[in-house]
Amino acid sequence: MEMLHLRYFVAVAEELNFSQAAKKLHMAASPLSQRIKDLEHELDQRLFVRSTHKVALTAAGEALLPLAKDVLDRVSSIPWKVREAARPRRSTLFVGMPAGVHPALRERVKELEERTRDTAELKRWPGGTAELVSDVRDGKLALALARLPVSDPALEVLPVMTERLGAAVPADLFPGRTSLTVADLTGLSYVADSADSTPAYFDELDGRLASAGVKKRIKLSSSGYAGIAELVSTGIAFSISMLDPHSPMQLYRLDNVTILPLEDFEATLETGLVWRTDRGGKGGDLEELVTRAREVFADPLKT
Repeated sequence: MEMLHLRYFVAVAEELNFSQAAKKLHMAASPLSQRIKDLEHELDQRLFVRSTHKVALTAAGEALLPLAKDVLDRVSSIPWKVREAARPRRSTLFVGMPAGVHPALRERVKELEERTRDTAELKRWPGGTAELVSDVRDGKLALALARLPVSDPALEVLPVMTERLGAAVPADLFPGRTSLTVADLTGLSYVADSADSTPAYFDELDGRLASAGVKKRIKLSSSGYAGIAELVSTGIAFSISMLDPHSPMQLYRLDNVTILPLEDFEATLETGLVWRTDRGGKGGDLEELVTRAREVFADPLKT
């Protein structure tokens, strides 16, 4: 008995017509009929009742049909099962994502996910920059987007985006203005988020603002960007935020809040992709992932 015998039998059993089954199998009816007779002879059982106008399964044919289908299904599944067994196992890896990641940068993360989906399932993990960098260093995260600067000899940093920053100010205090100077801000308090969630770069900005004459400060502990927006909206404070209207940080804008560029104070926020040097280098467990990441993030974005 060969696989073809079973395939021919199933075709006839499903069509209950030798001519139609032969067409389905791309062969003539006569050799098909002979193959069925050969199978019946080998099994020593009649499988079909044939008449001029009708073909029907016998009890033996009824019993053979599910068995034949099962055998054919099992055989047809062999190629993909072998390919699946030979395919490298996918691992789950986590990529750190700070708050306010620009949509264009997020699209590149999605592209990296797509390029590595055959070997790794990338999942995103939220957090502040300091926390994410620490988790990369400790091996909890494979990669992380982090607000620069990041200074750690164990980590490699690939700059991926530069975003222009401006002053988020009470709109009613600066009607019709399209830009500001630092002197315009000296009557307001500078408000920043808690040190745990604010990128280190904002500490540097704080010092530069103080040197430029902005002396008053409001420190928040845990209310986040929404709390900062509330203080700005009430007219007592300003903050530093992304200028690009497509930035997710624009979602925190309330009524009476506008973000304007500063004429005499250049401020940009840089974001980098970080990973452990020993894991991403030659022979490291993340070598392939880092190679793909270098390709995806080869051209740094700017706003």
